[in-house]
Amino acid sequence: MNPSAVPRVVVTGATGNVGTSLVRLLSSEPRVGSVLGLARRRPGLELPGVEWAEVDISLERDEPRLARYLADADAVVHLAWRFGPTHDPVATWRTNVLGAVRVFDAVAAARVPVLVHASSVGAYSPGPEGGAPVSEAWPTHGWPGAAYTREKAYLERVLDTFERDHPLIRVVRMRPAFLFKEESASGQRRIFAGRFFPGSLIRPDLLPMLPEFEGLRFQVLHTEDAADAYRRVLLRDVRGPFNLAAEPVIDGATLGELLNARPVRVPAGAVRGALSAAWRLRLASASPGLFDALRHMPLLATERARRELEWEPSRSSLDALEEFLRGVRTGAGDDTGPLVGHRIG
Repeated sequence: MNPSAVPRVVVTGATGNVGTSLVRLLSSEPRVGSVLGLARRRPGLELPGVEWAEVDISLERDEPRLARYLADADAVVHLAWRFGPTHDPVATWRTNVLGAVRVFDAVAAARVPVLVHASSVGAYSPGPEGGAPVSEAWPTHGWPGAAYTREKAYLERVLDTFERDHPLIRVVRMRPAFLFKEESASGQRRIFAGRFFPGSLIRPDLLPMLPEFEGLRFQVLHTEDAADAYRRVLLRDVRGPFNLAAEPVIDGATLGELLNARPVRVPAGAVRGALSAAWRLRLASASPGLFDALRHMPLLATERARRELEWEPSRSSLDALEEFLRGVRTGAGDDTGPLVGHRIG
């Protein structure tokens, strides 16, 4: 297959944060013939050149349907992922790990030429002392205390074996920083803050102070910029991992300026204790293990994506966060199950 054109792309998890941006982008890409979006629930989105089908990769009984959908694919982009319930790691393992293995096996059985997998900054081992950004060669053993990072790291090992056993399949691993856009705001609020947390409370006049703790330093990227990188790897003859992130790095001072709030230094243990209590009471969806993982994630060096994909973020990390926070406050969403919102202003 000519890498500069892809007749048919299948996208798993096509109704999520990255999936909706990617299928929209591919629907207007003249070098892509057609797109099939797979999801557990059919969305209300109607896009030219995009078909939809329902499949649950966590279910063994859906394996024949999955195989049928991938049979004529020229490339598969695997995005499907469950962030919760964080109190039930077996449930997320069934989708995130066993489901991914089903997708990989179906790709191999159908001899699909290209597999693009959504990995993450969360797959990386803790970064070096001093906080220097890491390249794609940094170890991917994750953080052991959170299901999300364990699962992302485990799939890196699965793909190591997959690439060894299927050298003719071009495998690409995307390792982005945190991804935000306005349309994902309601869905991500439910994932991390809980279904009952009112997004309208995230306003500068209600947040005069912002807790700042050791290890609060991370990277952000607008989802549409991530989707553009996915588009580029589909249309170029590249393999292996790509780090994706925008500037500047986000820390307590940056968040304080963004929210017009004064950063107040507090012990990380106190923040973790409060989160842990809220999580045990099911008042918060983010687990204390995720908090620990955040504090240990490395910063990403993105030179490879910029050089080999000629990729540059079109928005800064601050632009992405501002758009996301606006979406949280207004209840923004999209016409899909994972991203549905409720406009309140």
